[in-house]
Amino acid sequence: MGYMLLYESMLPSVLFARDKWLKPGGLILPSHATLFMAPVTNRERYEDSVDFWRDVYGINMSALVPLAKKFTSEEPSIETIGGENVISWPSVFKRFDCYNFTAEEFKSITSKYKVSSMMLAPIHGFGFWFEVEFNEPIESSHNFPSSLDPLEIIQKKRRRSSEDIVLSTAPEDEPTHWQQTILYFPDPIEVKQDQIIEGSVTVSQSEENPRFLNIHLECLRTDIG
Repeated sequence: MGYMLLYESMLPSVLFARDKWLKPGGLILPSHATLFMAPVTNRERYEDSVDFWRDVYGINMSALVPLAKKFTSEEPSIETIGGENVISWPSVFKRFDCYNFTAEEFKSITSKYKVSSMMLAPIHGFGFWFEVEFNEPIESSHNFPSSLDPLEIIQKKRRRSSEDIVLSTAPEDEPTHWQQTILYFPDPIEVKQDQIIEGSVTVSQSEENPRFLNIHLECLRTDIG
């Protein structure tokens, strides 16, 4: 498991070992994983990274703002955010069954999302986090298809058996080594409460280095009165 679950592309190596050596009835741990995403607001982080240059100890260095925006948005940021930074219910980017998922599927994964803002706030980017389960090679105790309503996701998570073993890296849970992965925008997008935010995300292996990932995110907001 890497940052954003998929970073360093270790999953294909696990799948190779599975196909070569896993015996019938054998275990893969973790057995299932779910990658979530949601728009986030983080004014303090944006001000520290971008707006800081507008007044550096009384000196106007705003000429560096375009460069600061570029550096802030060109690579994912690994950091810890809280539930208060997340402005919508999460969307499922991808559900992974390690007993059946293939290395070919891993090469490029595209998912559409559609969420509703819970508040009036600037969206500074999208946050990604994951949870992994440790189950036998049967259907997971809670399956989260991407089309599932966000409230149904929460209800399914609450119905977990006390015997379920789950590691979560969600913002509302205890911080972990993996933290959360944030894709920051060069400029924030202002949204109103109940405004729809939708688009798609594609995560693919880099052709230059298969351990690296290319991430393409599209984001649109609907107009409301």
